Amino acid sequence: MIYLDNAATTLRKPPQVEAAVLEALRSCANPGRGGHAAAARAEEKVYGTRRLAARLFGLEPEQICFTANATEGLNIALRTLVKPGTRVVISGLEHNAVTRTLAGLGVEPVVAAAPLFDAAAWTEAFAEALRPGAAACVCLQVSNVFGAVLPVAELGALCAARGVPLVVDASQSAGLLPVRPADWGAAFVAMPGHKGLLGPQGTGLLLCLEQPAPLRFGGTGSRSEDRRMPEELPDRLEAGTLNVPGIAGLGAGLRWLLARDPSALRRNETALLRRAARGLEGLGARVWTGPGQTGVLSFRLPGRDCETAASAYAARGIALRAGLHCAPLAHRTGGTLPEGTLRLSVSPLTRESEIEGFLSVSEALIRKK
Repeated sequence: MIYLDNAATTLRKPPQVEAAVLEALRSCANPGRGGHAAAARAEEKVYGTRRLAARLFGLEPEQICFTANATEGLNIALRTLVKPGTRVVISGLEHNAVTRTLAGLGVEPVVAAAPLFDAAAWTEAFAEALRPGAAACVCLQVSNVFGAVLPVAELGALCAARGVPLVVDASQSAGLLPVRPADWGAAFVAMPGHKGLLGPQGTGLLLCLEQPAPLRFGGTGSRSEDRRMPEELPDRLEAGTLNVPGIAGLGAGLRWLLARDPSALRRNETALLRRAARGLEGLGARVWTGPGQTGVLSFRLPGRDCETAASAYAARGIALRAGLHCAPLAHRTGGTLPEGTLRLSVSPLTRESEIEGFLSVSEALIRKK
């Protein structure tokens, strides 16, 4: 199988990730719940991964909180900052993890929208939408539909000038682009562990530069005499037993990334996307591409609806995703409703030969119609 659905999850991991998961399954008990060797090993694995994440993102280990996925992190961030009826500004590319959470909080957000791949226009749109006193501004760094990169640093400066907390969704950027929440002035940054960070599913990180409100309540292995959740991070957000095997695997993924040149990884992914875009355009496909694009490419084949085309690709051993990609707001912005798009997404482990194989299948499908 040629796997090109990495925006959903990186199926292919460095071998160290699987090895770390298996080792933790066999040797780690419950961190913070005992003084024996197996519990101590679990504590070492968890704290070691926390330190690696802190190194990658320029924070202190205590500011790194483990979650089950980016969605949980975004729920924590938004439920901390947002109350019903408050003003929240979001980009016109946000995922349902943001829009549905706001709907659940009784908030109709103000949408800042601009043309895809136009960073200056996005900055201007947010400048017009942001007002002092807003409860939050929410912005993804990279669109999971189009691969467009938003100017997060500029948005952070706008938010700081207006006293508005910034929440960043780094689901498609962590591990690929620099994620520096302190430089952005962000309150929270959420990300999954199982995409660009190359860890297992069931892992995620919430980077906390402000005090969060707990989403879950329960045991933390600390301050057991207190009926309230601890004030200290990370315990405040980590009630219950942690996913130690997943966290150990995430640590292995972080080590793999930290041992490599991030700019070289990005150049390689950009080159793969450009090759795919040029090849598809040469075959007559509709392609959404532009300056700064990274990680993700949306397209449509002539004469085929997206779902049928995705099934045809799958039958030929090509894994893509079709439809709205849990982000109908982004498709409204991109003008691709109601059908959505086919989405190709690469990872650091995607090979050039796989892009060539994908293009060969694409040519066959277009000729067959």
